[in-house]
Amino acid sequence: MDQTAVLLLAYGGPNSLDDIPAFLNNVRGGQLTSPQLLEEITRRYRLIGGRSPLLDITQRLASKLQNKIDAPVYVGMRHWHPDIADTVCEMARAGIHHAVVICLAPHYSSLSIGAYRNKVEEAVLSLRGAHAQRGRSRAESKDSAKPRTRPNSELGIASQTSLAITPFMVDFVESWHTQPRYLQALADNVRETLARFPSDIHPKIFFTAHSLPVTIRDHGDPYEAQLLETARLIAQQLGLADDRWMLAFQSASRSNVPWLEPQIEKLIPSLGERNLIIAPIGFVMEQVEVLYDVDIVVQEIARANNVRLERTPMLNDSDAMVNIMADLVRERNKEYVIRDT
Repeated sequence: MDQTAVLLLAYGGPNSLDDIPAFLNNVRGGQLTSPQLLEEITRRYRLIGGRSPLLDITQRLASKLQNKIDAPVYVGMRHWHPDIADTVCEMARAGIHHAVVICLAPHYSSLSIGAYRNKVEEAVLSLRGAHAQRGRSRAESKDSAKPRTRPNSELGIASQTSLAITPFMVDFVESWHTQPRYLQALADNVRETLARFPSDIHPKIFFTAHSLPVTIRDHGDPYEAQLLETARLIAQQLGLADDRWMLAFQSASRSNVPWLEPQIEKLIPSLGERNLIIAPIGFVMEQVEVLYDVDIVVQEIARANNVRLERTPMLNDSDAMVNIMADLVRERNKEYVIRDT
């Protein structure tokens, strides 16, 4: 019987240090990786445990969400395994005809969420091509006394699998930056982090997200506006004065193109603040941008400037995150029965 399912998408990361060359090759679209870059990225992953925890966390989240909504939940990675195209094919073979697709990044940009969407759409188009090819093959078989086979290359994404696939429709959630449970969970995490400080200390709070090239502004990309909206709504929930919070960016790549600012790494030495909290609202899970860029690089800058810096917990596969995902799915498909677990 045809089914509806959920597809969770994440960036992906190496499962071991040995995976890093292939991972970088995927991220860089096949461009040559210099020995210096390979050495640097390997060093970063070695410092955070020798692997990315992203896949493990995502799979745990998927398992919990599947139990919560009593429907199949799949995982696809943009730059690692399980690959998005492979997962879409697996879903189709399982009889899935409709998927609610959620990126594990709340804020839309054409350079991020748009790229995920393109990968999903390419996979679906390949499936439809294979589905149409199957129909043509059936018609041709009626005109031939002998069965004929076609090269795998003509079967697109289904070339290595059974052709018993169904048409596949996608309901893509492009952003969820104002989802109520998401905002509440982030506010709760800030409160938890504030409690680490003495009651007479009022740290300044930086809401951070991955920087992107400023060229996104040329096309009316909503990324900055959505981040600022999220930050303002959390600040309102916390009752923060305007001078006690700020949106900042992190993890900018080295290039000749300007990236979104202000950069958190440059802000800390110049502010004169002695107590800071970083809330990485652009990320929901522990990954290298959090565990290395914030917990190691930014923390070292803070210590060098005699600043106490605390980071809020990530949502990961927490009950709060499961409920956020369940609400997003329910908003898209009222037929899901959400379990109170």
